[in-house]
Amino acid sequence: MVTHVPAEEYGDERGALLSFLEEQRGGIRRAVLGLTHERAVSRPSVSELSLAGLVKHVAETEQGWIARAKGEEPAVQRNPSNWHECFALVDDETVESQLAYWEKVAAETEAFARSVPSLDDTFPLPDQPWFPPEGRASVRWVLLHLIRETARHAGHADIIRESLDGKTAFELVALAGK
Repeated sequence: MVTHVPAEEYGDERGALLSFLEEQRGGIRRAVLGLTHERAVSRPSVSELSLAGLVKHVAETEQGWIARAKGEEPAVQRNPSNWHECFALVDDETVESQLAYWEKVAAETEAFARSVPSLDDTFPLPDQPWFPPEGRASVRWVLLHLIRETARHAGHADIIRESLDGKTAFELVALAGK
């Protein structure tokens, strides 16, 4: 659902990108409002997606991309043996713990985006078959990628939430007060 994204100050590209990313984060956060743990982890379709899993995935993904942009390793390394945990709560993870983690990640994303000398600064892309060999991406690219990734999953979250209890994005915005 579209919500109003405040206009950035003239020429504040970083602020604009961060505002659009926050708008999409809000869509996913609102999708879990008022749900029990059981509902948040439930999968109302044949898909493996749950709302809790989406929260975990987008937080993990955002942290990983910003770590790479900083020249660091992601906090969680995913491979074929643990990929299934990317979209599911495991051990003592809860929706609340994942939302708190994501809030911390979001603050780190904002601090990083505002601290780099230029959005044109680049970093190496991961060595994965879907990226060009020795490819590089800019900070601008990573912010746009995070907006795209988060928006894609915000759409999934809308559908999952409506499948669970019929609540639409419009109702959830009213419930959240924004």
